[in-house]
Amino acid sequence: MLGKFLPLAKKLVMALIVLAGVFFIGRVYQSEKGAPLQHWHTWSADEMSASEIDKASFADYMAREEAIFRAMKSELTDALSNDEKTPLNRFYDQSPVYPARFYPDWNRSQVFIPQGPIRGAAVMLHGLTDSPYSMRYLALTWQQHGFVVVIPRMPGHGTAPGSLAKANRDQWRATTRLAVREAVRLAGPSVPLQMVGYSNGGALTLQYVLDSLDNPSLRRPQQIFLLSPMIGVPAYARFAGLAGWPAAFPAFAKAAWLNVVPEFNPYKYNSFPAKAARQSWLLTQALQKQIQQAARNGKINALPPVLTFQSVMDSTVSTRAVVDALYRYLPQNGSELVLFDINQAANAGALFRSSAYSAVNTLLPPPPRHYTTTVIANAAANSDETVARITRAQQTQEYAQALHIAWPQGMYSLSHVAVPFPLSDSLYGLNPQEKNQYGISLGTLSLRGETHTLAVNLDTLMRATSNPFFPWMLAQINARIDCGDQQDVTVCIRALQGLQVSGAAGPAP
Repeated sequence: MLGKFLPLAKKLVMALIVLAGVFFIGRVYQSEKGAPLQHWHTWSADEMSASEIDKASFADYMAREEAIFRAMKSELTDALSNDEKTPLNRFYDQSPVYPARFYPDWNRSQVFIPQGPIRGAAVMLHGLTDSPYSMRYLALTWQQHGFVVVIPRMPGHGTAPGSLAKANRDQWRATTRLAVREAVRLAGPSVPLQMVGYSNGGALTLQYVLDSLDNPSLRRPQQIFLLSPMIGVPAYARFAGLAGWPAAFPAFAKAAWLNVVPEFNPYKYNSFPAKAARQSWLLTQALQKQIQQAARNGKINALPPVLTFQSVMDSTVSTRAVVDALYRYLPQNGSELVLFDINQAANAGALFRSSAYSAVNTLLPPPPRHYTTTVIANAAANSDETVARITRAQQTQEYAQALHIAWPQGMYSLSHVAVPFPLSDSLYGLNPQEKNQYGISLGTLSLRGETHTLAVNLDTLMRATSNPFFPWMLAQINARIDCGDQQDVTVCIRALQGLQVSGAAGPAP
């Protein structure tokens, strides 16, 4: 009997070898077609390990950070070849986008202390490939409310893309714990703690809070604020590790990168290593399992209220995962999900995928829901004016509240990266208050020319990078921050949601 199966087994093994060979050759061919690796793709920072971070003080962490930036200056910036000294290279010290030219350097960890009495502590976590710059407006908001704010630079970030190819999620989780320890140390143990997470920082925030449900030594926050949270990622990230497999051979080092493009953004990497995609997938998988486990054992009922702002159109993270893998499990505690719909009145509407028009309806389960939903949508099908369509928790009636905010001309949706930035931001804003403050104003770029000319994908340059609804979003956040002074935060939040509905024009049509 065994003899009959041996030939079949050999054929199967041979087929797998051929398949692996085809994949290897195809991946090598694909990666070799791209731009060559530069010095900033191969240089990496000497970051603390997760165990070192857990034993360190925040002063220790910032001392290592200072050493990393000194090493980057001498080993990378000062070692650039003449060909690499281009006007828009963030690593060239004569470039207008060289980060060290600006103060503060938003690539580094930041701590904000309020001028008056300390009312609370806040920890803010930036996203993947990102830097503390994305948290700047929110940090100033919490500081103005009397909060000590700590924004750690996550290991692998703020330096050079090669550093991200070495960093891992255990280091990021340890840095989250370190930031909370520092914020509580500075503000004191008696004031409320609030946490804010953007993108990958949203996943880290939630994972920390879930950890705190099982570990009393971890200070649990009073409220959670999420922007474009990474609850799930596109399916390809699962196989990113395989895409980088040929890089085990030095001749095929480029295979370790999913994207190799010029680095002209002073506060965000453009190039993206396969390992980072794999780490994001592993992080979200672990997070989803942790959410489900907390729901099964009932511990999720102790989770603080969550307020999330999410664009319906998001090519970086899964919007559906925000609904199905997070909000479906949350307790009825005043949590709210804000969804930014597409601009259904956009002139380019005929070019939309048919699924875009009904995205909100297919995302949300029918009411009643155990959380409040607010959908930012067009007031009418042919109007750029917008309304907030509010459905309170455990209710079925939807109310419309006029926002008196119109979609900017030519903008058909928000994006993953747009949510934390106002239109006035110098780097990402559509209408910067101070143009080129950081050497370039990416939000104003409107390029026309021939295809296959630019070294950057046009999709990247077309992406919305600022949020016309930012002032309204900030008003919602401000109201919730003030609930931190109340003995029962959930009661305060539900009162706010009631006022929001009572101020609406009436039931939505």
